Amino acid sequence: MEAQAAEAAESAIKQAVEANKAELVELSHTIHEMPELSFEEHKTSALVEDFLERHDFSVERGTYDMSTAFTATYGSGPFNAMICAEYDALPDVGHACGHNVIAAMSLGAALALQPLADELGLTITVQGTPAEEHGGGKAILIERGAWEDATISLMAHGAPGTYDIACENTSSRSVDRFDITYKGLAAHADAYPTKGINTMSAATVALTAIGLLRQQMADDVHINSYISHGGSATNIIPDTTVVRIEVRSKANEELERCVDMVMRCFEAGAVATGCTWAKQRAEPRYEALHQDPVLSEAWDAGLRGTGRVVDGTIEAGGGSTDMGNVSQVVPAIHPAIAILGSSASQHTYQFAKDAMTPAADQTCLDGAIALAQTVATAASGDNREHFLAQQRSRRPGSTKVPAGME
Repeated sequence: MEAQAAEAAESAIKQAVEANKAELVELSHTIHEMPELSFEEHKTSALVEDFLERHDFSVERGTYDMSTAFTATYGSGPFNAMICAEYDALPDVGHACGHNVIAAMSLGAALALQPLADELGLTITVQGTPAEEHGGGKAILIERGAWEDATISLMAHGAPGTYDIACENTSSRSVDRFDITYKGLAAHADAYPTKGINTMSAATVALTAIGLLRQQMADDVHINSYISHGGSATNIIPDTTVVRIEVRSKANEELERCVDMVMRCFEAGAVATGCTWAKQRAEPRYEALHQDPVLSEAWDAGLRGTGRVVDGTIEAGGGSTDMGNVSQVVPAIHPAIAILGSSASQHTYQFAKDAMTPAADQTCLDGAIALAQTVATAASGDNREHFLAQQRSRRPGSTKVPAGME
């Protein structure tokens, strides 16, 4: 983009965000106050859809056979910038991952691009993506073709911190999640214990073995689990126990090796106790992020343009996101943006509080500007042809990667 045109675009973007500031902050706060779980975001998705319709977007509700998904578009240019909006919450702790900020930030970026749509030849698409926390909403939407027409895709995620980290220096882990079900034989725990087959004992053997197994795992492999069902009374030997477990790694090869070892531990629990066992994938795999380098550089520049400090010398990673799946099929980014001054871990009550503060409001607005700036940079000059050529080179249907719920 020529310097003068770039300055004009930046000015238009900032003016649009400023003009919509009050509405965007109100939207973030309203979403925060009505947390809804994965695939249950009915009020929230309707709120966001209505917001976009008021701002002249064409909104299709319940897209891709997902009742709380939507697809909103503005403009008709060949460069289709797909901005993802997340809005699901967590059990018990509500918006402790700041998805209220994400949704408002993404909508702010979309509104900021409206004055530039014709000039840059844009189709601005806001894709409502339910069930990021659990359920792999984007993985399912990918399978159903939501990104077939996308040129690029992007969103940003709030995080604790006192400064921002360069986009390419942030990463995520792939994750597999499974439900393991043990079946045994109930009996009176005191009168007839020898007649029972204790499924909690099987789970105990398995989880102990997994704890010992960590010595054989790479440092970046993380495992967590909980028992979602393990009996109903102390005087009944449980005949059913269900364990939900997740295994994370930055590399799929290592992830698959570790999942295999973990499953052998669950088998060991069954062998030791005489139970039967079965595994079922709880949700699609979340793939590791691939941050597109051109989009990453544009994001960093856009963020610095808001006056923020972006540190390119350190790396940060952790957690998993189904935006990783998107990044495997189209050029994409999923940077972190700090809620400045927050020191709380995500997925805690304190971070939920931090996601509705003046600092979070500013994160929403700064992130909207940086996302819009990223699109404007990507859709201009040599970058434009670079991304359109990539889109043209894709085989029809190549983005429709199966969600893998075997």
